[in-house]
Amino acid sequence: MTDTAIINEVGLRDGLQNQPVPVSTDTKARIADALVNAGVRYLEPVSFVSPKAVPQMADAAALTERLPRRDDLHYTALVPNLKGYQLARDAGYPTVALVLSTTDTFNQRNLNMSLEQAAASCETILSAAREDGIATRTYISGAFACPYDGPVPVALTQSLAERMFAAGSDEVAIADTIGGGNPRQMKDIMAPLIREFGAGRFYVHLHDTRGLAAAMAWEAADLGVRRFDASLGGLGGCPFAPGATGNMATEDLVYLLESSGLKTGIDIQGLREAIALAAEATERPLGGRILSWMASQEKQGKTACLW
Repeated sequence: MTDTAIINEVGLRDGLQNQPVPVSTDTKARIADALVNAGVRYLEPVSFVSPKAVPQMADAAALTERLPRRDDLHYTALVPNLKGYQLARDAGYPTVALVLSTTDTFNQRNLNMSLEQAAASCETILSAAREDGIATRTYISGAFACPYDGPVPVALTQSLAERMFAAGSDEVAIADTIGGGNPRQMKDIMAPLIREFGAGRFYVHLHDTRGLAAAMAWEAADLGVRRFDASLGGLGGCPFAPGATGNMATEDLVYLLESSGLKTGIDIQGLREAIALAAEATERPLGGRILSWMASQEKQGKTACLW
């Protein structure tokens, strides 16, 4: 157990990929600058996917060139296949994130592959990344429930995680892509995996569709997980997962962890600039619950004391 937690900001990628309003490369770069100024050190800003499938990611290479460059910043690119991996590698990403969904239907909609084909594709990419010296994280998407086929057996998610570790994945992210899980499922899935592989090799990726993301995040933290994905302002949604709403808001996750004694290094006040930029760019209101509380305190002329 440590007193430090890592929050990987996925707003520029997962947060924007499903938004109907195009967001310019310049605006994305300004959001990235604001996030870094707020203390964010881990970011997943792009995915190297077909621009026809995900138009918001068409500028992945251009945005990469505009990102802040510092020794303490850690960037990851999402890659759906070997071609995407090669583009991310050539763009200089030190870490790539792979995606493996839990069902045939979800893999077909997301990657145009069966479950077995998608798993084999991940194994191929993991092998290539190992040869190239690039770190890897494999997302088990729909780990709790599939948007098409419903609840997913715990043993299936666990077996896919085990297979990806066996193939050489440095980390595995357990992803509640549609926000259909609950804290008991989190414990049932994660506890045996942590006993086998250690908590330090896992990320948790949560969407707040049914309002349980915070409870699930804390269950994971209680089990020893210290790596989480989140999205500024709760921005997000998956274009291949009907009904999926936004990710857990970065500011709410920061508040949850910091108020419970885990240091994130991220300043909630500092996040407000990035959230305001994203709200303007997407033409929609954004902000987690903690921001609403802070605003209510400020209207009363009080200083929002967070902890």
